Amino acid sequence: MNIGLVAHDSKKKLMQNFCIAYRGILSKNELYATGTTGRLIEEVANLQVHKYLAGHLGGVQQLGAQIEHNEIDLVIFLRDPLRPKPHEPEVNNIVKICDEHNIPLATNLATAEVLILSLDRGDLDWREMYK
Repeated sequence: MNIGLVAHDSKKKLMQNFCIAYRGILSKNELYATGTTGRLIEEVANLQVHKYLAGHLGGVQQLGAQIEHNEIDLVIFLRDPLRPKPHEPEVNNIVKICDEHNIPLATNLATAEVLILSLDRGDLDWREMYK
């Protein structure tokens, strides 16, 4: 499966910890991330990540394009709803595109854990048929 990973600046450490905790599951899949998030994940979790541009430089749009072409199966976008900065990726566009294309999306740690454990159990195998 192809997994998209994005995190607001204040959630990047949380994304790193998530990727360390679920490295075993994530390593069995293809990971795609905005530039800075991808680099930080690679540094701490020893996972290979296909990196887009930085989110504010077009990385979120690159992810959106892959979603629209049915090339992403799951998105984890750890966002900070209380303190987003103007240069950080806009969550509304990703939410909208995931909704339009029936892509499972997590925007917080609890939902990310549910989705990643579901992926490991095979609950998201329907995505293969959907392609």
